[in-house]
Amino acid sequence: MNIKQKIKMIAVLGMFVTGIAGCSSFGKTSPESRASMIQSVNPDPGATNDLEDKDLELAARVKKDIAGLDEIFDVAVIAGKDDTLVAYKVKHMERFHMKAIEKEINKMLEKNYPGENFIVSSDFKIFIEAVELRERMKDPAYPDKKAEKELQRIISLKKEMT
Repeated sequence: MNIKQKIKMIAVLGMFVTGIAGCSSFGKTSPESRASMIQSVNPDPGATNDLEDKDLELAARVKKDIAGLDEIFDVAVIAGKDDTLVAYKVKHMERFHMKAIEKEINKMLEKNYPGENFIVSSDFKIFIEAVELRERMKDPAYPDKKAEKELQRIISLKKEMT
């Protein structure tokens, strides 16, 4: 083997290792969030403040409204102190109409829930983050302040993407 072949072999091996490392999540994702990549997981609506029943009721109503749309097949809703995150997945053949679907959802939410502040996202990463947060919130030992902080991080991530 000459030097050029060795360099090519090392480069290919380096790209392979980098690709494998980049695709792994190092155990950070929950089984439900991994499953959400290929199927509907239908996460329960949640609120960062468990003591506020009105927030949980709002999240449940919003989830029901959004899930009722024909174009949508999975919705995650988390109500926070000031904002409510609505992350959804669109059916495959409806992906061509993403802008129109988001516009329809925003219009429906403004009409049905005036005075509420919604952050709406069809981004898959935001959906997975919301599902993972919801899973952590199921643990009674997970503090509400930490849940709110994590929700705000996800919302800022959404705002960075736009």
